[in-house]
Amino acid sequence: MIAIVDYGVGNLKSVQNALNKLNIPSIISSDKDEIAKSRSIIVPGVGAFPDAIKNLKDMGLDIVIKAAAKKGIPILGICLGMQLLFEESDEIVKCQGLGLLKGNIKKLEGSIKIPHMGWNDLYFETYTPLLEDVVVHSYVYFVHSYYAEVGEKNLVNAFSMYEKKIPAIVSKGNIFGLQFHPEKSGEAGMKLLENFGRMM
Repeated sequence: MIAIVDYGVGNLKSVQNALNKLNIPSIISSDKDEIAKSRSIIVPGVGAFPDAIKNLKDMGLDIVIKAAAKKGIPILGICLGMQLLFEESDEIVKCQGLGLLKGNIKKLEGSIKIPHMGWNDLYFETYTPLLEDVVVHSYVYFVHSYYAEVGEKNLVNAFSMYEKKIPAIVSKGNIFGLQFHPEKSGEAGMKLLENFGRMM
């Protein structure tokens, strides 16, 4: 059973609907014990980093997620949920993230339109089981104004170009992150979710 963490932000139901189509059992929950007992965890997220991390901490869910990470339980962060996996963010005010991946969350800048919204293709960089049977240059759907500036080699499995390299898929051990929305990304997104579901 995959636990989709309900901490007051994110399009939880659309993620669960995608898992239902794949016949992958899941629950949407904010119950610490229920999440701790799950075989894998998805941390979705839409909105601002400071509000999201505050909600997680106020509900004690940051502790549950960190404990699960130490136990080797597969954890997938989606969009803002991916950014929360990193050490800190500059969004609005500097604040600490979950610290499961090394790096900082920085604002997109330059001549590009912000937010980065719409379809963009994936360039593969390093291996991750998430990318099994995903076609190179598959298009996926992004909506974000901040990106991960990774602080460790080999964290980035795939990136997209948006004036600069935008980490699109990151992982280390049992920790995975998708900057885009797999549930809105057609066949490629569904394959990524299916691959994560196999890790249970």
